[in-house]
Amino acid sequence: MFRVEHSLTEVIPMGKIIAICNQKGGVGKTTTSINLAAFLALAAKKVMLIDLDPQANATSGIGINKHDIQKSTYHILLEEAKFSDILQKTNIDNLVLAPSNLDLTGAEVELVGALGREYRLKRALQPEKANYDFTIIDCPPSLGLLTINGLCAADSVMIPVQCEYYALEGLTQLHNTIKLVKENLNPALTVEGVLLTMADFRTNLTKEVIQEARNHFHEKVYQTVIPRNIRLTEAPSFGQPIVLYDRDSLGAQKYQDLCREILGLSLDSKMSVEGTEKNIKP
Repeated sequence: MFRVEHSLTEVIPMGKIIAICNQKGGVGKTTTSINLAAFLALAAKKVMLIDLDPQANATSGIGINKHDIQKSTYHILLEEAKFSDILQKTNIDNLVLAPSNLDLTGAEVELVGALGREYRLKRALQPEKANYDFTIIDCPPSLGLLTINGLCAADSVMIPVQCEYYALEGLTQLHNTIKLVKENLNPALTVEGVLLTMADFRTNLTKEVIQEARNHFHEKVYQTVIPRNIRLTEAPSFGQPIVLYDRDSLGAQKYQDLCREILGLSLDSKMSVEGTEKNIKP
């Protein structure tokens, strides 16, 4: 299969769970979940990608037909299945998917009166955490019970922010939600980082949003900025992460850079993806 080589030894807590979260839709949340998970797996890390969004875009975007799913994260939250019952293999070694489908839409209603409903995902993940170096949770674009389950299960939260007008406006509500979860449900929760996405460096607006984000969040903003890139937008329709769809594209290079930052590697460290088309599973 493809592999990523790097020249530095990273010191990363094993079994780390990262929720990718923003209640605003269209900010690159699922794109980030899929491509970060893919590059971490290619860096020889064992990775689980959890689709916690009823739209199931992470499921279809990684190459799994959501209409064929019999058991999903819905059954995990309803305590009707374990992760070992629902996990799907992907086209990348070391990367497995806990899929979603439309069934998940009803989970919030069905769990309204359930005891400890905020901890359903966390409890299900406890026996699995040590089996994976990283677990990436793709949360839905809302601050409802599904997202709360993701935040309660996570060690940290990554916030994608679109480089557009009003991009930072909704972050106050998200920040308050994270604060409440930390104070009342998950004291260990931290902000992993803020990822700037959909940047168009030809415009002054993008530069202003980047500067404003760095002024507000300081060192929590990643050095890597994800640009607007047509190959990134095309890849999900082919059910492939960008590294399989077009590994030489700018989008692939930037998500590789993000992976470097997550692994504690410098952006100029050696980290190359090797492989050929024959290495892609059918």
